[in-house]
Amino acid sequence: MTTQSTTPDNKTILQRALSALVETGDVDALAPLLSDGFVHHRPDGTSSTKARWLDAVRTALVPLAGMRVEVRHLLAEGDHVVMHSRRWLPEGGPEITVVDIWRLDGGLIAEGWEIIEPTAQARAHLTWWEPAGR
Repeated sequence: MTTQSTTPDNKTILQRALSALVETGDVDALAPLLSDGFVHHRPDGTSSTKARWLDAVRTALVPLAGMRVEVRHLLAEGDHVVMHSRRWLPEGGPEITVVDIWRLDGGLIAEGWEIIEPTAQARAHLTWWEPAGR
């Protein structure tokens, strides 16, 4: 008996969604790949519905037009896909490091979590537990 993993399919779905968004800036191409119940989670504990998140992405695409994205790692296991990337704004803008975690269900992206950190500030965050001023 053999079982077939859906991991490569989930990775492919995510790659297609993000490529459409980054390369073309077409948020409408991303919408059908999200489940109706899609939820996007932020590090501050807030979350957005599909419609609110898509609106936020549309708004962000204007200042982020021409952003360069370098995917460093794309890992998949079961229904989760994790992407670690570095991103730069055009014309020498600041570099950020991003970790996105996506959960897929039935071939659609059902949930997303993200951590965004300006790369230049990463060193200062390596000892976050120490009191300020040490």
